[in-house]
Amino acid sequence: MKRVFFVMAFVAVAFSAMAQIEVRWGSADVRYPVDCATNVSDRAQNSVTAWRGERVNLQLVVENGAEENTVEYSFSDLECGNSVIPASNVVGGFVQPVLTDRFTGCGRHEVDAYGEVPVADRITATNPAILDADSRRGLWLTVQVPQDVKPGTYKGYVELACDGKKTKHKYTVKVLGHTLPAPKDWAFHLDLWQNPYAVARVHNVELWSKEHFDVLRPYMLKLASGGQKAITATLIDRPWDGQTYDPFGSMVTWVRKADGTWWYDFTIFDRWVEFMMSCGIDKEITCFSMIPWKLSFRYYDQATHSHKYIECAPGDEAYAQFWGGMLSAFAAHLKEKGWFEKTFISMDERSLQQMQAAIKVIKDYAPGMKISMAGNYHPEIEADIYDYCLDIFAYGAYTPELVAKRREQGKVSTYYTCCSAEYPNLFTFSAPADAEFIALEALAKDLDGYLRWAYNSWTVTPEEDSRFTAWPAGDTYVIYPFCLSSIRWERLVQGIQQFEKYRILLAEAKAKGNTSRVKALGKLLKTIDVAKIAADSGKMVNGFRNGLNAM
Repeated sequence: MKRVFFVMAFVAVAFSAMAQIEVRWGSADVRYPVDCATNVSDRAQNSVTAWRGERVNLQLVVENGAEENTVEYSFSDLECGNSVIPASNVVGGFVQPVLTDRFTGCGRHEVDAYGEVPVADRITATNPAILDADSRRGLWLTVQVPQDVKPGTYKGYVELACDGKKTKHKYTVKVLGHTLPAPKDWAFHLDLWQNPYAVARVHNVELWSKEHFDVLRPYMLKLASGGQKAITATLIDRPWDGQTYDPFGSMVTWVRKADGTWWYDFTIFDRWVEFMMSCGIDKEITCFSMIPWKLSFRYYDQATHSHKYIECAPGDEAYAQFWGGMLSAFAAHLKEKGWFEKTFISMDERSLQQMQAAIKVIKDYAPGMKISMAGNYHPEIEADIYDYCLDIFAYGAYTPELVAKRREQGKVSTYYTCCSAEYPNLFTFSAPADAEFIALEALAKDLDGYLRWAYNSWTVTPEEDSRFTAWPAGDTYVIYPFCLSSIRWERLVQGIQQFEKYRILLAEAKAKGNTSRVKALGKLLKTIDVAKIAADSGKMVNGFRNGLNAM
């Protein structure tokens, strides 16, 4: 992927001739190649600007010489007079490589069909870290600015220790007077689908055991810290026909009793929803799917003590009967739990005819139940879709009038990217700034947010190889096992924060009748142009962020 970067002179700091370690400030826009022999053009940056409550990113570059070395890092407090941002608000680690490929579009293929290239993405917590001979690593820093800190310029440093030598690398965070709300109060509608089944496999714990929920919690707290709004729940087994390495099972047990009547056990569904709400994710419960990719529905047959399948399609009488009883029971259960208003029957990339038939069943058996869909735009059913997410190639159907009407009705209008879009996207080979651009594109199109199908649908060994057999590398996850972050995740959240900042500044300007500020913000927003992202997304998003911070 072609990218153009600005070049800035820098001063490298060496530990000693023996250690052969060189350190300099680099750019959060660069995935630094592991091999020191690979030249890199970047913008050295050791100063960032933030609102109170905002998270900001920096990156040190550490280059090792001819011998293996062990490097340890620590973060200092950031001080501005008597005011302090504590060191505990600075997190990060060395960025380790994973295998990636190149943009391939959609379609199954051999894992190595499109190449094998190491790319920096996984932000590890290993400290001290061993650096191979003739290798380069980025050291990523994310600074969480407290909401109640005093505005001013805060100074701190990163200390590196190697071979008994220590060096300090100074940086500053300029804190402005504006305050960003807590993530739970962000307006941006983030919907990254969660896969609890992958977590059970990687951590080798029993599905839905106490140990499973214990290991799930840090992942979902991290997701909540990005402003996630939706809980991904499954009503049937394999709603996507096992497209992921760890297939999704059903959180509802369907039982056909010996007398031919049906019984539905919502125990796992309830435990999952209650757990996710305890992590701070509670706006929507999106339930997949009445129209799975394979129209075969699994249930337990009490008469034969075995699992069986019903094959039926939307529009069939058997389909209406099969789903009708369950929807009636589900609606009653949701009302008893107090969840009916925030629960959605959700469909993914289904045809108009299938959707119309399924919507009729929902209206007949669970009147008032909300519906969500990700896929193409169908004007015939738009009024029935409360949360409508269009593919990036189809979101042109969102006219300003349509979005305004839906917003007045309390409906959600978002967009998504998947394997079909080279950029902006969240592949492991995507430019870091592309992730930040994603939220800005929603802002530029006056949409409510963004959806992506995979928060953590991991590959076999996701910490080593992000390639999969159907889509470009990294398509299936943005977070790593053991709750390790990624450059993609950190920059995605950074973009969401800019979305919130713009919204706040615009509302303030309008409330004060500051027409010049409103015009300036409109002019700034016009710099976000998806047609120009291939040239340099870093220049675009940094320019936008700097423009916001200057207001």
